[in-house]
Amino acid sequence: MLSPSFGTRLRRYFLTGLVIAAPLAITASVTWWFVNFVDGLVKPLIPTAYWPDAYLPYPVPGFGLVIGLIGLTLLGFLTANFVGRTMIEAGEAILNRMPVVRGLYKGVKQVFETIFSQSGTSFRKVGMVQFPQPGMWSIVFISQEAAPEIAERLPDGDDQIGVFLPCAPNPTTGFFFYLPRREVVEVALSVEEGAKLVMSAGLIQPGAGTQKLAPGAITPPAAA
Repeated sequence: MLSPSFGTRLRRYFLTGLVIAAPLAITASVTWWFVNFVDGLVKPLIPTAYWPDAYLPYPVPGFGLVIGLIGLTLLGFLTANFVGRTMIEAGEAILNRMPVVRGLYKGVKQVFETIFSQSGTSFRKVGMVQFPQPGMWSIVFISQEAAPEIAERLPDGDDQIGVFLPCAPNPTTGFFFYLPRREVVEVALSVEEGAKLVMSAGLIQPGAGTQKLAPGAITPPAAA
């Protein structure tokens, strides 16, 4: 067997380094952006005298993020007791009297309660449906059963369930529709695994662990 040429080995080393470095660089960039974004929202709410930057010759990233996490935790703690719940209810009563703000607040609150609910089942199951035509199967995230107001207008309304069909490679966009539960095939995948499958267009299969790459592990495409 002929040994690979110097150029082939060099290309393999480059691709291996790219596979290792690119995810780290992207993850670091996104994390840095998020930290700076939260700092930009929270730090203006804190008097400058309390900033670590006022006593150090260099800025301290993440100060606003830490304060934000502490503030949200304290807010959750306060709303767990009677006084806190009373204050929240009084504030919501004021918002309910505002025509435009009322609808916006209720809608956003319902979305967050559904997403972060520990007891709900929305978007915690993955399934497959025949779409866009029979014989072609697509990944869907299973939502909830149709509300009575909707179910009574649909055939087999008592057995209708909502599903969200994400688009590849961006799973935040897609189609939401109702269909009979019998047409949904549940699969033993987590929502994260289903999202990875969609975002990678099937390249990242469920259960495929990340393997450590050694130099020369990536074979470059054959020259035309």
